[in-house]
Amino acid sequence: MLFNSNAFYVFLPIVFMVYWAMPQKYRWGILFVASYYFYMSWNVKYVALILLTTVVSYGAAILMERWESRGRKKACLGGALLISLGVLFFFKYFNFLSNSVTELLTRLAIPVQPFTLKLMLPVGISFYTFQTLSYVIDVYRGDVKACRHFGKYATFVSFFPQLVAGPIERTGNLLPQIEEPHTFDCEKAIAGAKMIAWGFFKKIAIADTISVYVDLVYGHLPDYRGFTLVIATALFAFQIYCDFSGYSDIAIGVAKLLDIDLMTNFESPYFSASIKEFWSRWHISLSTWFRDYVYIPLGGNRVGPFRHRMNLMLTFLASGLWHGANWTYVLWGGIHGLGQIVERLWSKGKKQRRTWYGVLLTFSFVCFAWIFFRADSISDAWYVVTHLFSGLTHPRAYVVEGIQAFRGSGMTTGLGLGGLIQALVCILVLVGYDFLALKQDVWGRLGRLAKPIRYGLYFVLLFVILYSRQLGEYEFVYFQF
Repeated sequence: MLFNSNAFYVFLPIVFMVYWAMPQKYRWGILFVASYYFYMSWNVKYVALILLTTVVSYGAAILMERWESRGRKKACLGGALLISLGVLFFFKYFNFLSNSVTELLTRLAIPVQPFTLKLMLPVGISFYTFQTLSYVIDVYRGDVKACRHFGKYATFVSFFPQLVAGPIERTGNLLPQIEEPHTFDCEKAIAGAKMIAWGFFKKIAIADTISVYVDLVYGHLPDYRGFTLVIATALFAFQIYCDFSGYSDIAIGVAKLLDIDLMTNFESPYFSASIKEFWSRWHISLSTWFRDYVYIPLGGNRVGPFRHRMNLMLTFLASGLWHGANWTYVLWGGIHGLGQIVERLWSKGKKQRRTWYGVLLTFSFVCFAWIFFRADSISDAWYVVTHLFSGLTHPRAYVVEGIQAFRGSGMTTGLGLGGLIQALVCILVLVGYDFLALKQDVWGRLGRLAKPIRYGLYFVLLFVILYSRQLGEYEFVYFQF
């Protein structure tokens, strides 16, 4: 069930009304039923996987808390990690590994028949697996207590707003909120509705609109070169940001309707003045997960210079692999890892300052890395990299050719020049919002405006969302991860 689908527009009001109509002690049950219904709307068969992951992590946590022996605790933790990661590997990485080994052996002149399985990637498996992994690790460390109520724990794992694309919640934040009583807060619900609207604006008015152009270019790369590739890559940067942060905004807003606070997942990432700062603002729930459960256990920065750089690189390579079973994602992670290493060497001993050229350089680097994230193969990515500046020796023709291709894409895609201009205007609105959000609460400031202006802006936002929705229902990009 997509957030931007008619089914969800019916589902959410029903859950909201039933949830608040029920007595306190039954509300977790409403969330449990709603969450499993939401997940089963994708594929009923794969509900067995989330149940397996839930049962294993629930039981392992209780056993670890009950046992005194350090060795038995470690064995229990290892078993839980092995089962959960094994399920993730089987469905997400088995075919990738098989194809990679087959290709390697073929290059070594060793004939091998490829062996792959016809598997459909269960939606959200990377997200809820990481959430349960952090739970059992936290219990093992003694950071949190094991939950004894299976139903409430299962609700924590499957909480429908963030189940399939995050934020990846931590036990200490979400689980206590599932267990504690709630009182309806009108102001909080209104704030949630605003976040939902802003998320839909990002997803429908920006991401879905420009995806048509980005897909056209990246789907027919030999037909394009030069400034056209620059435009498509820059637009993809905004497409994936609006698509993913839009999902997070909707998830956070929906949770607020239920008086539950999810963690912030994005904070104006394209205004980062360094790669390190970018990763403190982009997909925060995942970057902090890798920091706490991979980077720090490897030794973090508490080791020698070489080991520290290796820890950074391994963490980012793992992050890239988490995103998808393709070498393009691994390379994307490696580029960010290398960027962090070079940046730290360059800035060592220098005073850190936020500058406009630092923001521009960081955005350019991030866009370059996005090429490998978006391309279907490394050869496609290499084509883009080697043809980005084709024709740059004639700057005027270089820019004109790119703009003409951009305008001409309207006829090819059916989007039209007007739709592309509308998307660009919406991007400017987004950039302005993110700039203001660096230093203030934008929605709070809007709330202090005169009612005619405030409600006029809300009406325009709603109108743009509804007008843009005529393009259809598009899946969220991160559903494939």
